[in-house]
Amino acid sequence: MPKKISSALSDLKIKTAKPTEKPYKLFDGEGLFLFVSPSGGKLWRVKYRFGGIEKTLSIGKYPQNSLLDARQKLFEIKKKVENGIDPSDEKKAEKAERIELTENTFKNIAMEWHEKSRNEWTPGHAETIMSRLENNVFQMIGERPIKHIKAKEVLGMLRIIESRGAVETAHRVKTICSQIFRYAVASDKAESDPTVFLKGALKAVTQKHHAAIIEPDQIGGLLRAIDSYSGTFTVLCALKLAPMLFVRPGELRQAEWIEFDLEAGLWTIPKERMKMRISHIVPLSRQAVQILKELHPFTCESKYVFPSPRTNSRPMSNNAVLSAL
Repeated sequence: MPKKISSALSDLKIKTAKPTEKPYKLFDGEGLFLFVSPSGGKLWRVKYRFGGIEKTLSIGKYPQNSLLDARQKLFEIKKKVENGIDPSDEKKAEKAERIELTENTFKNIAMEWHEKSRNEWTPGHAETIMSRLENNVFQMIGERPIKHIKAKEVLGMLRIIESRGAVETAHRVKTICSQIFRYAVASDKAESDPTVFLKGALKAVTQKHHAAIIEPDQIGGLLRAIDSYSGTFTVLCALKLAPMLFVRPGELRQAEWIEFDLEAGLWTIPKERMKMRISHIVPLSRQAVQILKELHPFTCESKYVFPSPRTNSRPMSNNAVLSAL
């Protein structure tokens, strides 16, 4: 226990107090004392009683807080106790408020949510989510305490996205923000999801119909055009397989040889590459199997069925097939 040294303090006595091997206290009176540590640090503390319990409260360092400052703080503490306020509880509440303002920002909570959720997503989806947050959200409300963000602020941010003509993006960003707010509520860092009050506040998304060939004669023309493609053999095989397998372009170009059982005529896409995180089994027609067998000698040194022409360590780019089409 640190030893006690009594008598009222003076500026000179505080200034000349030297550290010793053990900590000690210099008392000023009415519970106020200076705690001197072996390292030479000097800290003001106050002893008081609240609800019949003796408590100690740190009120600042010396010399940042002078003797006069410490006595003024002692006076304020006594007034609070007289009025039924526990200074220790008040200090804890102020600290919690500071943490809320500096740590529980929308951006920090969003990053935490993203990190916890990314194992449930494909890498591409995780990248898309983060890109939407960085490009549309963080610069607007990222540094705001998530607990203090109101529906009006979120709507203002979404209106800016709408004004660029990116109505669909605005709706997607709203959905992402809602998931982050709900995560914050579950983590006791927010009280509600303000996006629930924005139903119907955004412009409706205009349905866009992508160009499609639906006439049999035109489909035949496309298949004949694919057969006559004069580019690389790898891209030609990807073009031929696409209408046979009906998978997403990214799933096709990232296909790995280890996923195929050509004897059984099956392609098993692992859940890690599927948007819904569920393994997907694709049956292979005899024509698809034949194409893959013809391609195997050309790309078997890569783990990818359709490797990049620059390196076997990466799949070919999405633009390779798009440009061919």
